[in-house]
Order: sequence, then C-alpha cells, then structure tokens
Amino acid sequence: MTVMPEAAATDRTMAGSPSGLESALDRVGDRWSLLVVDALLDGPRRFGELREALPAIAPNILTDRLRRLERERILVSTPYSTRPPRMEYGLTGDGRDLASALRLLSDWGSRRTGGEPLRHERCGTPIEARWFCPTCGLPVGDAEIGGTDESRLV
Repeated sequence: MTVMPEAAATDRTMAGSPSGLESALDRVGDRWSLLVVDALLDGPRRFGELREALPAIAPNILTDRLRRLERERILVSTPYSTRPPRMEYGLTGDGRDLASALRLLSDWGSRRTGGEPLRHERCGTPIEARWFCPTCGLPVGDAEIGGTDESRLV
C-alpha cells in the first residue's frame, strides 16, 4: 500500500508535536499569505491598496487570507471608517518577524531564476545568510546546529 505524502505528514504530526517548520507553514504556508505579508512590510495598507499591490489575487481570496492572517496574529486590522466599515491592515510583531524569512526565500527564488542576488549596498558584494550565536558572538556552522528537529534542514 502506498502512503500519500499528506497522510505521512499528518501521521508524523499526530505522533508528536509539529516541527517548527510545520507550525510556520500552518500559519503562513500558502503563496498568497506570504505575498500579503510581503506587501505589508512597508507599512499598513487598505484593501484596495493591497489589491493594487497584488493584482493577480481575487478579492475573495484576499479577504480570506486577511482574515486568516489576523486569526494567526500575523496582522491586525484597524478601522479607518465606520460608515461604511473599512479597515486598514498592518503587521504585528510576529508579522514583521517574517521579513527576514521572506527576504531569504525571495533571494533563493531569485537565484534559481537567474535574478540578481541581494547585495550589500556599500560595496555591491552578494550577501550571505549566516547563523549567529548572540551569547558567544560567533557565527555558527551547519555542523554546530542541534537540539531541535529543525537542525536536519541545514
């Protein structure tokens, strides 16, 4: 009998607590959610402004993602009009924390499609992401990362 990947992931999650990656993907793991977060990184926007920033998203999908991201405390809606009720959407601290992950994912995608890598503005050198220990003040290599299930990702 062949086990479907979705069933295997569900079985693994049920066997123990989900990994950090699984938890993150449960909260923001679809294309439109990540693009909405990216569109809000420069500051709060209204629904129409988000539609302009993401012209390929259908209004019902945008509404769904905004509600979902608010439930997950990634963004917060603030009314700017009561008649009719209109909202402005902005990122929470958790949402802003996604900026680094989105930047890495965007750079990875750009490199795979022949785009330009992220560069240091001062000297123009392509930048590299590195793990860093705030206690030791030293960079941490892949072989030195441990203690969680995420360590197998590096």
